[in-house]
Amino acid sequence: MNIKRLILEGETVTQDFKKTITSCEKIAKTMVSFANNKGGRLLIGVADDGTIKGVKDEEEERYMITKAAHFFAKPALEPNFEEVYVDDKLVLIVEIPESDLKPHYALGDDGKWWVYVRVKDKSVLASKIVVDVLKRSNDDKGVLIEYSTKEKALLEYLETHDRITVKEYCTLLNLSRRRAQRIMVDLVLSGVIRVHTTEKEEFYTAA
Repeated sequence: MNIKRLILEGETVTQDFKKTITSCEKIAKTMVSFANNKGGRLLIGVADDGTIKGVKDEEEERYMITKAAHFFAKPALEPNFEEVYVDDKLVLIVEIPESDLKPHYALGDDGKWWVYVRVKDKSVLASKIVVDVLKRSNDDKGVLIEYSTKEKALLEYLETHDRITVKEYCTLLNLSRRRAQRIMVDLVLSGVIRVHTTEKEEFYTAA
């Protein structure tokens, strides 16, 4: 595995850099979002800007990741570890495969279990819609998007508007709520649009 080439790719839907693991909650959130998406890898010992810092205490990092995977994620995750030395610095690669037990939940600071999905290079809190789709998506592998007029209309709308809600989308195309939700979730999971969940509302923007 060419670690320098991986680092050049930067942080993506399937890759995240961590200089060190500081909290089980935070790392569980990232690992869960990978498992709920297409899988992904963590490069431990690499700063956000891609600088290789190296892992100081490998035992401790492995312990934190394993603890997060087993006690801060449910169903539990089984990370795969690989060690790579770059210029005498140790980088710990943690692979999280795509799960067929979706959705996975991560334990938050608030003591509640939340579902996260990976959108671009961020782990995003999944809405009720997304959680429903994850539950249903265990059967088919990944999300294959075929753009129909309904998807195109949504993306065209987002080219001229900052955001859209499910309700607005239903009105725009005279769709049932269920149909609109299904389209939006597919587009979120494939990283085309981004879902934003607040306490008051949920809206979507172009990714």
